[in-house]
Amino acid sequence: MKALALALAALSAQDAEHNWPQWRGPLGTGVAPHADPPLEWSEDENVRWKVSVPGTGHSSPIVWGERVFVTTAVPTGEAVEPAPETAPGAHDNAPVTHRQKFMVFAFARRDGKRLWERELHEALPHDRAHVTASFASNSPVTDGAHLFAFFGSNGLYCLDLDGGLVWKTDLGDMQAKHAHGEGASPALHGGTVVVNWDHEGQSFVVALDKKTGEERWRVDRDEVTSWATPIVVEHDGKPQVVVSGSQRIRGYDLATGEVIWECGGLSRNVVATPVAANGVVYAGSSYEKQAMLAIRLEGAKGDLTTSKNLAWIRRRSTPYVPSPLLYDDSLYFLHHYQNVLSRISAKTGKEETGPFRLSGIRNVYASPVGAAGRVYVTDLEGTTVVLSHEAEPTPLAQNRLDDSFSASAALAGKELYLRGERYLYCIAED
Repeated sequence: MKALALALAALSAQDAEHNWPQWRGPLGTGVAPHADPPLEWSEDENVRWKVSVPGTGHSSPIVWGERVFVTTAVPTGEAVEPAPETAPGAHDNAPVTHRQKFMVFAFARRDGKRLWERELHEALPHDRAHVTASFASNSPVTDGAHLFAFFGSNGLYCLDLDGGLVWKTDLGDMQAKHAHGEGASPALHGGTVVVNWDHEGQSFVVALDKKTGEERWRVDRDEVTSWATPIVVEHDGKPQVVVSGSQRIRGYDLATGEVIWECGGLSRNVVATPVAANGVVYAGSSYEKQAMLAIRLEGAKGDLTTSKNLAWIRRRSTPYVPSPLLYDDSLYFLHHYQNVLSRISAKTGKEETGPFRLSGIRNVYASPVGAAGRVYVTDLEGTTVVLSHEAEPTPLAQNRLDDSFSASAALAGKELYLRGERYLYCIAED
């Protein structure tokens, strides 16, 4: 029985590597190990299909088998008078003016045909969001049998891949800092779904049974608002949940929620999701200070802030909104959300060449992705720069689409999927 379970787990992992099942891809690093997407495209070249997606969402698309899934929030009904400005930084917020329908769409990978749509909830959001945010910024995740769509304060939903509702749960109302909105995506490992709920109230991380939605454990966190997605890392055969935060980045036992280790050093307003490989976790932030940490998991226990488990620390040009890309033995990340790219050694933290100012692009919210020896960086105004994955990255192409992009790309097979403010694009050479 155990051998069968291990065989099925290995098969599932292999399937995942050929798809894009979650935020940051099959490895959680931004890399698609078997993908080979196009190098060049435009509105008139290498666009297999382009479909309109109702509403607004900055969640990334995910891909499994012959389907592409996206979440969105669709305004409906009469305009609602916005509440008075009360929070600091409120000038950066867009007023809530409509009720929202929180929806999931499934499209055919081959031709973009809409296969189904599912409205999961309708409500007037209890809070506003930053002018650059959306009410559907949390990306979905799938195991190939179930789809988990998360809308933060508007619920977590488990669907089958034909859109049927399996279960749903309400985790409460999140009070985001300065009412800037919500954005952390759920993580999925084995039979467990994990949600990070860092906000201005009592923060927590919670693990739920993926089949029933029942809570397996919930642990309070001494944290304020963050937007970082949890990752699950296996070390010495034991999975642990790693969650970045302003006070500490922590590793939790996936089975029990017990804190295994913690480490200080990041800034406030943590947005970037950590990445991990070969027994090392890499986490960065950039707000009132800049910081990036490499944490060895071997022997990690208790407070690691001043321990030898810190392989290296970086204090300049660290990521803020876009998450880092871990490609082989290199870390790629943008300075803050500007068009300055660093490529450093994951082993040493040293930047042997660069940083590189990326010509032709400006502000970047989407996280970089990698495949087939190439790195793809997409900016808000619709330009994607493609670079070679080598010691000194070389610009290979500059591609432009007529849309605005905050969502990160998804890569699978010979295709690249880009979700804009108005359209979902499938970029392919056929």
